[in-house]
Amino acid sequence: MTDQHQQLTWRGTAAQWDRQVFDAVARRHWPGADRVLPRLGRAANHGVLWGVSGAVIAAVGSARARRAVLRGAASLALASATINTVGKWSVRRPRPLLEGVPPVRQLATQPTTTSFPSGHSASAFAFAAGLALESPGWGAVLAPVALSVAFSRVYTGVHYPSDVVAGATLGVAAGFLVRRLARDAEGARIVPGNERHAAGAPALPDGSGLTVVVNAGSGSAAAAGLDTVRARLPKAELVECEGAELPAALEEAASRATVLGVCGGDGTIGAAAAAALRAGVPLAVFPGGTLNHFAQDFGLAGAEDTCRALAAGEAVKVSLGRFTPGPAHSGGEPGYFVNTFSIGAYPVLLKHRLTWAPRIGSALAGLLAAWRVLRAEHPVRLRLAGRTRSVWLLFAGNGTYHGAGPAPRRRDGLGEGLLDLRLAYGGGRPGPRLLAAALAGPLTRSPVHTATRLRTLRIADIPEGTALAYDGEYAQAPSELVLDSLPDALTVYRPRG
Repeated sequence: MTDQHQQLTWRGTAAQWDRQVFDAVARRHWPGADRVLPRLGRAANHGVLWGVSGAVIAAVGSARARRAVLRGAASLALASATINTVGKWSVRRPRPLLEGVPPVRQLATQPTTTSFPSGHSASAFAFAAGLALESPGWGAVLAPVALSVAFSRVYTGVHYPSDVVAGATLGVAAGFLVRRLARDAEGARIVPGNERHAAGAPALPDGSGLTVVVNAGSGSAAAAGLDTVRARLPKAELVECEGAELPAALEEAASRATVLGVCGGDGTIGAAAAAALRAGVPLAVFPGGTLNHFAQDFGLAGAEDTCRALAAGEAVKVSLGRFTPGPAHSGGEPGYFVNTFSIGAYPVLLKHRLTWAPRIGSALAGLLAAWRVLRAEHPVRLRLAGRTRSVWLLFAGNGTYHGAGPAPRRRDGLGEGLLDLRLAYGGGRPGPRLLAAALAGPLTRSPVHTATRLRTLRIADIPEGTALAYDGEYAQAPSELVLDSLPDALTVYRPRG
């Protein structure tokens, strides 16, 4: 028997088993299920059931439970994007025939997409797995609900059993992948890099001459940083503000302080770096955000490290990324970034998330924004260094980031003076392209993704209305701009060793 014949025989046996189990479920009477399972399946449409469940858990649960909800939402987003952009278009399996399925069970509106794999099952198991891997208790609560949603897809006649098994398997895999990525991010080494020593940084043992602008909207992390500053640097001036007040407060503080201090997240630190650069004063960073990518990559564990460096006058030189409007926008002010700059899918996602988060929360807003981008966005056509290209994502990092993929995670230092450029090329649908780029092996062999390091890049012919993002902030891009790196541009306090 040839391999091809064996494969056809196996497929026929699997299809026969699938239909037999499907028919057995249709024939059997399940007390009470006619009222519950179809409604449960409809509640899971577009992830609504899991969004509501996550909101309830976040409201009544602990900080760990809220972190688990974020993991579940991220797992669901990954599974849903993979199913709807790769799975459904790779295996075009017709939906089951509804012969034998009681009319009371059948959905009023039948799905029009292909059958394999089950998106509802993938979403259900992805959310439950992501939740359980961080908070087993809450995962155990939602596991029966996830199982019921998955079974409802066979019960109502819209999926074969193998569709459900494949979707559930993919969902669990998404949960484990998100946990691995989260652990990699959380496990980033807070180790000082090899940035050049900054001679002549003033020592401020009691904080005299230091003005710290605090983003009051950063929450408990900023509050903890403030307590440390008050105890260790009693003569420092503290200015608390948030939102639209921050840029003006940073500029005013930088114009009169010996050292500008900032307490907040990456976006706030980026704005403070720009103000310190324009004023020609050193910067003292007190990590006070949620992720604190700059502080971790720079080697600051917390406010205590910064206070110790200020008291001893220990500082280093760091590089900054800059984006400057082109000649067509004469007089346009340059922007600066301490972490990343991007054009394409991510800025659009960020725009949607910032718009929806005040109404529905950050986790659900991020999920819906990712779904919107993967389904509706188109590649951006740009002229890069004189060559026209279509890209889904242009990522530029301030310094070299580790890892493959279009937006890698960590740097060993910030004194390199180079931009880490990553491109995910356009064409096709965004989901497969971005997923392929994210999972690509060595970048030199990836057909959809490239990476290089450079000091400057000219970007022209940017379509009107194109978004850009830098350090988590969102803005409209000019029609042309120049990206470049400013080596050793800023003095930033950090203790030796």
